[in-house]
Amino acid sequence: MTRTIRETTVKTTCPYCGVGCGVLATTAADGTVSVQGDPDHPANFGRLCSKGSALAETIDLDGRLLHPEINGKRVSWDVATRTVAQRFASIIQEHGPDAIAFYVSGQILTEDYYIANKLMKGFIGSANIDTNSRLCMASSVAGHKRAFGTDTVPGCYEDLEEADLVLLVGSNLAWCHPVLFQRLMTEKERRPDLMIVAIDPRRTMTARSADMHLALEPGTDVALFNGLLDWLSNTGRLDSTFIAEHTNGCLEALETARATGFLGAAEATGLSERKLTAFFGLFAETQKVVTVFSQGVNQSSSGTDKVNAIINCHLATGRIGKPGMGPMSVTGQPNAMGGREVGGLANQLACHMDIENPMHRELVQGFWASPTIPERQGLKAVDMFQAVADGSIKAIWIMATNPVDSMPDADGVRAALDGCPFVVVSDVMRDTDTCAVADVLLPAAGWGEKDGTVTNSGRHVSRQRNFLPLPGEARADWRIIRDVAHAMGFADAFDYAGPADIAREYAALSKLGNKGARDFDIGACAALDTAAYDALEPFQWPWTAGEAPVTERRFFADGQFYTRDGRARMIATEPRAPASGVDTDHPFVLNTGRVRDHWHTMTRTAKSQRLSQHIAEPFAEIHPDDARALGIETASLVEVASRYGRTILRAQVTDDQRPGSLFVPIHWTGQHASMGRIDALVHPNADPVSGQPESKFTPVSLTPFGARWFGFAVTAEKPQAVNTDYWALAKSAGGWRLELADARDLEDADGFARAILGLSGREDAEMLAYHDQSAGRHRFAAFRHGKLIGALFIAPEPVAVSRGWAAGYLRETDVSAPDRLKLLAGRPGADRPDPGAIVCACYSVGINQIVAAIETGAAASVEEIGTALKAGTNCGSCRSELKRIVDNARLPEAV
Repeated sequence: MTRTIRETTVKTTCPYCGVGCGVLATTAADGTVSVQGDPDHPANFGRLCSKGSALAETIDLDGRLLHPEINGKRVSWDVATRTVAQRFASIIQEHGPDAIAFYVSGQILTEDYYIANKLMKGFIGSANIDTNSRLCMASSVAGHKRAFGTDTVPGCYEDLEEADLVLLVGSNLAWCHPVLFQRLMTEKERRPDLMIVAIDPRRTMTARSADMHLALEPGTDVALFNGLLDWLSNTGRLDSTFIAEHTNGCLEALETARATGFLGAAEATGLSERKLTAFFGLFAETQKVVTVFSQGVNQSSSGTDKVNAIINCHLATGRIGKPGMGPMSVTGQPNAMGGREVGGLANQLACHMDIENPMHRELVQGFWASPTIPERQGLKAVDMFQAVADGSIKAIWIMATNPVDSMPDADGVRAALDGCPFVVVSDVMRDTDTCAVADVLLPAAGWGEKDGTVTNSGRHVSRQRNFLPLPGEARADWRIIRDVAHAMGFADAFDYAGPADIAREYAALSKLGNKGARDFDIGACAALDTAAYDALEPFQWPWTAGEAPVTERRFFADGQFYTRDGRARMIATEPRAPASGVDTDHPFVLNTGRVRDHWHTMTRTAKSQRLSQHIAEPFAEIHPDDARALGIETASLVEVASRYGRTILRAQVTDDQRPGSLFVPIHWTGQHASMGRIDALVHPNADPVSGQPESKFTPVSLTPFGARWFGFAVTAEKPQAVNTDYWALAKSAGGWRLELADARDLEDADGFARAILGLSGREDAEMLAYHDQSAGRHRFAAFRHGKLIGALFIAPEPVAVSRGWAAGYLRETDVSAPDRLKLLAGRPGADRPDPGAIVCACYSVGINQIVAAIETGAAASVEEIGTALKAGTNCGSCRSELKRIVDNARLPEAV
């Protein structure tokens, strides 16, 4: 299928993390698209990370859902829309509105989010709408509301550059929010006295770049910050005037902190008294402190208390709302903040209003002219899918997310959806693990095709603009929701011609009855006509009617908060152990998270071969002591199991991991690996306040996987129906790369090779083979008209063949006879040196090239590596890794 494309450059916004970088998307006359950072955007000023830089490589139509389907058969939009509306209506009539649920996503735009929330809460009459943002930042929302009276992020990105001390708590900023990290490190280079402290059980790339690393025991953040609060009190560092005039609850918070104390903090966290003294003293003596926190804090059964323990320390010292001071939550998705603002969570109404507040309900219902509005909050994500499982929810509409992979107890979620009477999925991709259990599939617009707004972690509202036509019959999410609302009989309330209409209504609601009573107010946008909306530049909310827009505004510098008495609340937080502890059957702690170059469940990033060069298969980080005790070697396979599920992963033995803990990334799905769905293992325990799952602490077992043989293949075409215990598939230069292993003997190596290399029916293919039956070693290389079709290497141990070198032959039109033999032997010649594992995705620079530059004296610093090899000179996401490679010894050990 081809697109008709106009030549243009469009300002839009990156669809990945919550940094919310501006992007310039340029479409050439031949239809090719290129991207670069927008130098005028206040989030990134022209920077992009590796994922953002590769956006143009992810917009093809391979695998796209292009037409509505019911039970696997293509139907018209009219049939699909009427089917959804009629099934919803009949279920509501028979079982009531709470038998319906929406599960939405930080990947949809604010306008989409707003009318989904309006349809569910205002017209269906249930609060059973929640979002995958529940999995990443709900504890921050709850902590903000307890402390400030509303979900307010007080500061700005500029505070990172104005601070003298930046704490990164449970945040691998270098990999998860790379552009923010680059801004911070640029300031560090300019101002070396700026101190950075990383608080994380793992020695992440962020921790390696910090001045101090506190590798605390998992789940002990409350004890750490309680100890800090007690220290501040004992050393006379509290701001007694700010506390007296602007807070409540300080005495209770201090009493609880005192019960922990310095020694209690040391015992709980496992940190030495020397390290605690250094950290507490640094915080006490530095006025301009910013504390950045993310999933490592939020994803916990005590996540809300962790957030409040951090905020307590800022309130007690008056370090909030001023340049270079304050707590800063950074979100995981491009529009997680937009979802919070529109009421996308089950316990909210739009515009930071509360569903259980009668005045707020009356205001919203009157504005919407809706027939009904729920009086109590709906089911949060974990409870929602449990209600699907027990039959309470009869129908669910899932938009732009993949809960069969991303929810805890993911196998249980899959079983629940498989048994649900009616499942609707709106998505851009046809074959996700969630689409496989859908009754109705609705093709949605993807990045580059959508039009609307998003809000980043710094409260900047930016336009995401379309520069590609909608493919097939795909439609924007807002239109899909609008049309279902029309079919349900709510046409008058959903009379929108485009996203600008929705944005004006939303802005008008934000100012209704506000007059400063609520933090969220974008009333100025209510007057924007469609042309002005189309031209809207990034701004930071609030932007009230009659004011000029700004890009740097802070809250609470005046000590006024959004509680009933205008005072902030300090919350007494008692340290609590994680909801499930380790035991003899599950003695290890599983921690999950992201890697540098992939995103969520890889529906976008897996399309880019260079984003898979850095890490191409799921892995488990294991401490050397644990690996030694269990007989696990680097690059071998291990089995990790909890009482919910099991997985097989590549072992990565590293002392960056704590003994007794494992780290596994979240990204791999049933499309990309046989056993990589790590959330199938994660227990569904959740914070009792926020409802956020505890994804950082699941008790698991760890054992070596008894593979009888291992394999590696490169193929020009995507392999089909791989039947081995372990496989992991990724795009590579010119085709695909495939990792293999099995616990069964390989009975027919030649037949297996023909199947993997796709030689069935290709009589004109030439296959070279090498066999050492006694050693269990086999190698195959298949060619057609001189071009490599594929190569397969089988050995009794992990295959020691350079992945990048072997895949490079797929790009050649005619492989010479000598090179065919080198490929079969699995050994690069001097004329084709092996670059090694890729470190810099932008320029495909490998570890061997970097080491060679260092050893030959061509480079002795990150900057010199950039000059010699270009690595680290584009997006900068690999600079932390380059720093470790080039000069790890001169990084001061955390004190």
